[in-house]
Amino acid sequence: MKLFIDTANVEEIRKVSALGILDGVTTNPTLLAKEGRNPNDVAREILALVPGPVSLEVTALDAEGMVSQGKELATLASNVVVKIPMGAEGLRATKRLSDADIAVNMTLVFSANQALLAAKAGARYVSPFVGRIDDVGQDGMQVVQEIADIFRNYDFKCEILAASIRHPQHVLQAARL
Repeated sequence: MKLFIDTANVEEIRKVSALGILDGVTTNPTLLAKEGRNPNDVAREILALVPGPVSLEVTALDAEGMVSQGKELATLASNVVVKIPMGAEGLRATKRLSDADIAVNMTLVFSANQALLAAKAGARYVSPFVGRIDDVGQDGMQVVQEIADIFRNYDFKCEILAASIRHPQHVLQAARL
């Protein structure tokens, strides 16, 4: 099991990193903007601080724009993972970026079907939103279990990054998969 922190706050990242348990960081444009500095400067600082994968999200809504932004983000550092939203355009962009050896984290995943499509498109990570799935009356951790079963069954090299974690039980359940 790997532990990622979802933040753009450099001090938070430093504190967790100092514990020796941090494997990576995920961010999004809102988190970067909340830091009150140039988002690119914040991203560069995080990339320099964290040796593991750092997910930086595109803002474009079309595949062409996602690919363009993804390629630009990938030039920032070797540990960049381009965060792409799930959807038809995101799948197209993921395929093109993965074909160019750029790591992709497919975000906004709400079902095992979506995770399967992301893995087939070449995503290195999928981020099922456990808490949000729970919010609509489904079992978010059951979805993660289904994804894990599918990935094992087909030997996909795609990793599951459980997102929207709401409580410690989610962490324990994820650790058991």
